[in-house]
Amino acid sequence: MSTDTSANTSVFQRRESEARSYCRGFDAVFTKATGSEVTDAEGRSYIDFLAGCSSLNYGHNDADMKAALIDHISRDGLAHGLDLHTDAKAGFLSAFEEHILQPRDMDHKVMFTGPTGANAVEAAMKLARKVTGRTNIVSFTNGFHGVTMGALAATGNGYHRGGAGADLSGVTRMPYDGYLPGTGDTADYLEAMLSDGSSGVDAPAAILLETVQGEGGLNVASKAWVKRVADLAKKHGALLIVDDIQAGCGRTGTFFSFEEMGVTPDIVTMAKSISGFGLPMALMLVRPEYDIFGPAEHNGTFRGNTHAFVTAKVAIEKFWADPAFQTELAEKTQLIQERLTELAELVPGAKLKGRGLMQGVDVGSGELAGAICGRAFKGGLIIETSGNEDHVVKVLAPITTSKETFTKGFDILLDAARDVLSGPSKIAAE
Repeated sequence: MSTDTSANTSVFQRRESEARSYCRGFDAVFTKATGSEVTDAEGRSYIDFLAGCSSLNYGHNDADMKAALIDHISRDGLAHGLDLHTDAKAGFLSAFEEHILQPRDMDHKVMFTGPTGANAVEAAMKLARKVTGRTNIVSFTNGFHGVTMGALAATGNGYHRGGAGADLSGVTRMPYDGYLPGTGDTADYLEAMLSDGSSGVDAPAAILLETVQGEGGLNVASKAWVKRVADLAKKHGALLIVDDIQAGCGRTGTFFSFEEMGVTPDIVTMAKSISGFGLPMALMLVRPEYDIFGPAEHNGTFRGNTHAFVTAKVAIEKFWADPAFQTELAEKTQLIQERLTELAELVPGAKLKGRGLMQGVDVGSGELAGAICGRAFKGGLIIETSGNEDHVVKVLAPITTSKETFTKGFDILLDAARDVLSGPSKIAAE
């Protein structure tokens, strides 16, 4: 088989939009993926610490999900069903109810939105406004909720907001936990603004937050802060929306990121790994009393994904029916923290960030973080940065990654950091 990929890569330069992103940092043509490794057209393997930006929490091409999907397709199972009743949807909903919702005492209805996380956020914001009759949404600094117009209004990132080409309104930005200098509790600020009729902040329809801001730099909200924000939402007649699109499906060590925080959100948005297999699917969980959209009032041709229902059912039954899986996640969390501590010790002033299996190291500058990740890719590791200045080296490996593969990946990452920190000449010589 030819290893000449020049013709393949030229078509990307020639025809793909300048909006392409991840491929600029990982300039290979990938052809195969299994578990926590991907292979390029040259036959070189890479350990994956990106996992489709947390869309592949269970790794690439899980054998059981793949077998179920192949069986579904081979027997002419539906490929597309709008929001019709199907056996695949029933299977997913039954598994989700039995193994996820009921054990957590959640009575939420499941609404399938368009296949992106941003669409789930759009639906959540629309529903909160319909329920309350209010228009204002409170979101937080460094939050990232998508780049469609409604979700983008709630997103803090200036670069992405700059691409809107129009005013972004209907959202009031508040400081996230730990955002302000000093030791002040930003929930105090939120309470003061909501309680003062002359603060200029309109009564909100909802308060929208991530318990861990994945794209914002792995900023972690404390249990006490989240609980207080939830109480303030209830006190002021607003719905609490938790965006669990990146932090959900086990990424923080529990299926939902808020499980150990003593709160039950009114609405939860999910996407990315909810399909289990990397297939596009998004959904919104909503308390029954707020499930007031009329038929097709928020719709889309691809609301629900029949193939994703098949794989998602397998993911839930394979990983979440057995409590031992969550115990394994706790052990891997400890391993990640220990190895990232080694990285932090190499960089003066660096600090650990994140929670569970979405952790990283703030190395102080985007240039340094980018150089470390770039050198790691040359060593056979796919890893990205995050944060408002891209200054955090961020680990988002599949949560099914073996300890042995984690160890190999961190060895590559630490070697890359040492090479970068030893001086630019070594990088230039590669």
